[in-house]
Amino acid sequence: MPAETPTGPPAELDPALAQKILDAQPFSRLLGARITAFGAGAATLELDIREEHRQQNGYVHGGVLSYAADNALTFAAGAALGPAVLTAGFSIQYVRPAVGAVLRARASVVHAGRRQAVVRCDLLTVDAAGAETLCAVAQGTVLSSG
Repeated sequence: MPAETPTGPPAELDPALAQKILDAQPFSRLLGARITAFGAGAATLELDIREEHRQQNGYVHGGVLSYAADNALTFAAGAALGPAVLTAGFSIQYVRPAVGAVLRARASVVHAGRRQAVVRCDLLTVDAAGAETLCAVAQGTVLSSG
């Protein structure tokens, strides 16, 4: 996540550096997650939907959706608060079953103080033609741990 600047908000990081930080999480590597956008209080995390991400009815498992929301929320908050952040809690509402080729978690900071950020995340599936479908919405609180 971004480095703190001496006079204000953290400096932006590019998606490649954010991806390196994500790759330090063994579970993220297992799922094949990637950061596709990062900075200015926002982050987008994506993963290709594989058979092992599905539950018994063929939909993406809710745990995979929750994982994506948690990480996207935290990365977006880190872009606003600095690198040392932890999710304090979040809620997720499942809107419709998740089916498609890619899961996209697009998060943005709603409000940030000095040590806390409230972040919203839309979870979308993307089909082979590139069309997005909203499947869940999450909101969470992320705390600076530094």
